[in-house]
Amino acid sequence: MPTKASDSPDQPDETPHYHGHRERLRERFYAAGPDALTDYELLEMALFAAIPRRDTKPLAKALLKKFGSFAEVVHAPVARLREVEGVRDASINQIKLLAAAAGRIAKGEIRRNIALSSWNDVIDYCRTGMAFADKEQFRLLFLDKRNQLIADEVQQTGTVDHTPVYPREVIKRALELSATALILVHNHPSGDPTPSQADIQMTKAIVDIAKPLGIAVHDHIIVGKNGHTSFKGMRLI
Repeated sequence: MPTKASDSPDQPDETPHYHGHRERLRERFYAAGPDALTDYELLEMALFAAIPRRDTKPLAKALLKKFGSFAEVVHAPVARLREVEGVRDASINQIKLLAAAAGRIAKGEIRRNIALSSWNDVIDYCRTGMAFADKEQFRLLFLDKRNQLIADEVQQTGTVDHTPVYPREVIKRALELSATALILVHNHPSGDPTPSQADIQMTKAIVDIAKPLGIAVHDHIIVGKNGHTSFKGMRLI
């Protein structure tokens, strides 16, 4: 039975060229490590499995030109990836596999470390999971008395510039998990991590409810593709 096009790797009717190029790229990767490769070369290699019979360099460069960086490519919404000529289902699956792997690795690092003594890991984890999302998300990191991660949950997903947050629901969930501390995290799809007045008021409301119950709010981190903001660092908490 013929294989459906959507079930097979991206294989345009084009004769393979640049024979040996893939092998040379692989050799450089294994000999010198990933730092020896540019972003487009890493993306090019990632697409090898999805596009076995075509040079993947032009597509890798087109994706980087559209989205700006390797991280922005792998976290780009599927609908926007499809806007790039040459991107088909197999390529999207491969790109999203990279995003899933990055998130799983970052989460593993957080779980193995004491959160507050590995702050850079916390920031990297938050940015990996949320900085390039196209909708606002409000995430909660629940910590125990040793500041180790109990749970990481996305409580709300909103629009491009707003996420409804209910402070009492935040604290209710913390009590259910016997958490003694929280780190609040949300993203700004605009890329600018500057807190709004609504962000500040919402954070204050959560702190005010949490404090009498013995639950500390260690920080509220806002992430965006242009960086991050820490309420603790700004002395807003």
